[in-house]
Amino acid sequence: MVSKVEICGVNTSKLPVYKDKEMVSMIEAVKRGDLEVREEFIKGNLRLVLSVIQRFNNRGENPDDLFQVGCIGLIKALDNFDLSHGVKFSTYAVPMIIGEIRRYLRDNNAIRVSRSLRDLAYRALSAKEKLLRQLQREPLISEIAKEVEAQTEEVVLALDSIQDPISLFEPVFHDEGDAIYVMDQVKDMKNTDARWIENISLSEAMKKLSSRERHILTMRFFEGKTQMEVAEEISISQAQVSRLEKNALKYMRKYV
Repeated sequence: MVSKVEICGVNTSKLPVYKDKEMVSMIEAVKRGDLEVREEFIKGNLRLVLSVIQRFNNRGENPDDLFQVGCIGLIKALDNFDLSHGVKFSTYAVPMIIGEIRRYLRDNNAIRVSRSLRDLAYRALSAKEKLLRQLQREPLISEIAKEVEAQTEEVVLALDSIQDPISLFEPVFHDEGDAIYVMDQVKDMKNTDARWIENISLSEAMKKLSSRERHILTMRFFEGKTQMEVAEEISISQAQVSRLEKNALKYMRKYV
């Protein structure tokens, strides 16, 4: 759907294509206030918007909606473009279009984030870009926080809140065969089948012990008490606790 010829009533196959020199002269005319050239320039770059929204074709969003939002980014790019920087318009416009689409996706996300938190996140992103130009390196979170006059923790929370969620079934690699999805790279080290079976085996082994042995192992390995503390609680010597613990563990290892 995203690569279709007609989108938002615009037949992209019939749009004009301008060369770099033509685009420069058109931008100069736009900066002088020529509205007719401005409209023609925007039409001539709608293919650029179409190519950008293809990156978001797995979000389940209506392509027409994304195309319209991308056009807003294109217009903003034209209004803010400076020929003196010596870069191609497309190089400047693509990040602007992507940014506008991402902002739209965040604001329309099913996961609701407060307006104040989003505003702080956008100010932090702007500050990050500013500091990146000034420092010629990736700025620290503390430096960004100082720039926006907020606590470091608040900036971290705000930036985390606007991260786009991704599906576990989103492909991350495809090489002439089965695709590798995000879920294939996510590993739960805590709730594995092996650990689950191990916990069942330990539980069954504990049932085979005497009540005193179970009580000692529970205090030692689940409550984190020392042998001396266990001895004081059940009124026996530390040596007896040590012997009972050793025998119980030996039996459990054999059972498991």
